[in-house]
Amino acid sequence: MSEVLLLLGGNVGNKHKIFSESLELIRKQVGPIVSVSSIYETEPWGFVSDLFWNQAIQVETQMKPEPLLNALLQIENAMGRKRISEEYEARPIDIDIMFYDDLIINTDRLTIPHPLIGLRQFVLTPLNEIIPEKIHPVTGLKISEMLRTCPDTLKVLRING
Repeated sequence: MSEVLLLLGGNVGNKHKIFSESLELIRKQVGPIVSVSSIYETEPWGFVSDLFWNQAIQVETQMKPEPLLNALLQIENAMGRKRISEEYEARPIDIDIMFYDDLIINTDRLTIPHPLIGLRQFVLTPLNEIIPEKIHPVTGLKISEMLRTCPDTLKVLRING
């Protein structure tokens, strides 16, 4: 079994329903969810849009990274995600792979750990809630250390616990 850390984000539609159904699809198609952060309301990063919800989850899976990516893209599609462009855009759900065990992968299609983890409070805050001691395999820093030094100043507000 591999440990995978995912980040869910979305700002279109009934976020409560979309997040709940996405978690259920992840359980069914990827593997058991071990840990779930609170949901955080966050300002959009990189573009102007409505506020987002973000949540980190820890999942155990037998899937390898590429099939996992394919499964997550299928879940996004099932939840109404339409990729219109390569730019940042409003969306019902986005499911990103933050970590896959301690693997370092850099292909045309997949980069693990996610390359922007250290620059985004909306990623680090929910990750810090569930895995503050996780060491980033590239930087060697704990999530809690990365959060303390994150340059991002956008608001991240916990909306449930």
